[in-house]
Amino acid sequence: MNQSILQGTLIDEQVELSMDDLCCACSITSEWIFELVEEGVIEPINPDQEQWVFTASSLGRAKTAARLKRDLNINTAGIALALDLLEQIQALEARLGQTSGFVDD
Repeated sequence: MNQSILQGTLIDEQVELSMDDLCCACSITSEWIFELVEEGVIEPINPDQEQWVFTASSLGRAKTAARLKRDLNINTAGIALALDLLEQIQALEARLGQTSGFVDD
């Protein structure tokens, strides 16, 4: 029998993460967090303050960005584009799911 183990962490959308928390959760460096912020991949809640804080959605985007960089060796600009396109696809799929009850098959 072929089995695989999945591991995950549930995080409340209201949770705020420090840069250290984000780095630890994604196994990435703070320098790369700066690149992600500069490219618009993630955005701190408090960009004008010295100690940045991030939302749970930034955690998801940073984890996906780390996988794209690690697995596909995509640069930061490409990661920003890929994440934006993935979010657009998800939004369209959600809209399609909402309207599928109104369309005869």
